[in-house]
Amino acid sequence: MYDPLAPFPVWVLALDYILGMVMWTLIGRVAMNLFLPIDSSFAFMRLFVKLTDPILRIFRPITPSFLVEPLVPLYVAWFFFMIRFYLMPWLLGYDVMGMLSFPLEGDITRVLYQLFYDK
Repeated sequence: MYDPLAPFPVWVLALDYILGMVMWTLIGRVAMNLFLPIDSSFAFMRLFVKLTDPILRIFRPITPSFLVEPLVPLYVAWFFFMIRFYLMPWLLGYDVMGMLSFPLEGDITRVLYQLFYDK
């Protein structure tokens, strides 16, 4: 079976996985915040807040003050999306990577397909 990610160096895939996990953790914080307050005692919410607060502090200088506080993690996640979709392919010299712009999600989809549909 042909692996579409084979031409990429390991460091590229590792960097994308890290950026992807940060992006999805920020999105998860926004989703959890729809149902729970930031100071909730629920373990997953505390984990999301603990993991994402340092990232939000780094992006505080470029975060507009008019944003509603619960949407700030989504705004920061957008930066990670843009880095993964536009900056990474440009730095690697690719004009268009298409679906390969998201190796993390592609691998997750491949595993789910093998679990549920590949018999």
